[in-house]
Amino acid sequence: MCIRDSPSSALLEALDPEQNSTFTDHYIEFPLDLSKVLFITTANDVSAIAEPLYDRMEVTELNSYTVEEKFNIAKRHLVKKEMDKHKLTGREFKITDDAIYDIIESYTREAGVRNLEKTIATLCRKGTVALESGEKAFKVTSDNIEKYLGKRKYTKESVSKENLVGTVNGLAWTSVGGTMLPIEVSALDGTGKIELTGNLGDVMQESAKTAVSYVRSKAEYFGIDSSFYKTKDIHIHAPEGAVPKDGPSAGLAITTALVSELTGIPIKSNVAMTGEVSLKGRALPIGGLKEKSMAAYKAGCDTVIIPKENEKDLEDVSDEVKASVKFVTADTFDDVVTVALESKIKPIVKKSDDEKKSIIVPSKADKSPSVTQ
Repeated sequence: MCIRDSPSSALLEALDPEQNSTFTDHYIEFPLDLSKVLFITTANDVSAIAEPLYDRMEVTELNSYTVEEKFNIAKRHLVKKEMDKHKLTGREFKITDDAIYDIIESYTREAGVRNLEKTIATLCRKGTVALESGEKAFKVTSDNIEKYLGKRKYTKESVSKENLVGTVNGLAWTSVGGTMLPIEVSALDGTGKIELTGNLGDVMQESAKTAVSYVRSKAEYFGIDSSFYKTKDIHIHAPEGAVPKDGPSAGLAITTALVSELTGIPIKSNVAMTGEVSLKGRALPIGGLKEKSMAAYKAGCDTVIIPKENEKDLEDVSDEVKASVKFVTADTFDDVVTVALESKIKPIVKKSDDEKKSIIVPSKADKSPSVTQ
């Protein structure tokens, strides 16, 4: 460890091939040859790594496990491993499949299986105590799991059964997998202010501003009063404000919610979407499609809209999700509203100057005499 500098500086010096053959550790003050050493590091979030250090690394990204993958790992390996550690036999200790799913979805929200293994170990210890107390067998089911692990920590995500105006099912990637990211938009009488709430990061705030500008540029096409930016205050909100949210994948969802709010057309509740939007309405690609699609599937969405450029990533999506979810690719935002909105938008058709001139105004002689009673 480098005492005089930060750990990042020490690692930067150690990984530099131009000087690591004579790397000197400031603790022991002794030169070391690190030119043939392979360093392996792990990180949950690479954004926190210093840029010069990140440039010298070869990054291998490992996707988080899906629910089914976690279930099979637990059933085939983790349960047996912990039972052997605690000297339990199959007759003495049993855990049902439903209980394993409950542990995964309600007690351990993570990318890997470390906490899942710890929770199974906790149940094994409780089972050992119960057997030592005179019980002949210890069985964990979905009905009695709260007795041993306490109340469920996480609730299952689910979408609304009702089509709502200004509310869209967005999708986000987190360090523990995919999650639903509902976005709400309200248009209020005002002077054109834009309010962004919900602990949005810089990237998402830029996405929201881009969405507003894009809708302004095509207001008449969407059947929206082109002066809405002067007469309406736009409030864009992402619920669960205590959770920080950022990343380039919410643009399409924000734009959809905005168009829905200003036109009054509800958004289909069974549709989820991910993707960024450009100032000209192009659907831009995103990452983490595997995790996001799993989140949509678990929440009950049967249609997921993705950017066209992400079509190649569908091969990474599990067969379980593909069998239940219809994926719709979008080149532009026009492709999104066609699928997401409950009904078609009606553009505002302005009359040309020639049409205005052709209006016939009846003369006084053509008017029929009024009758006075």
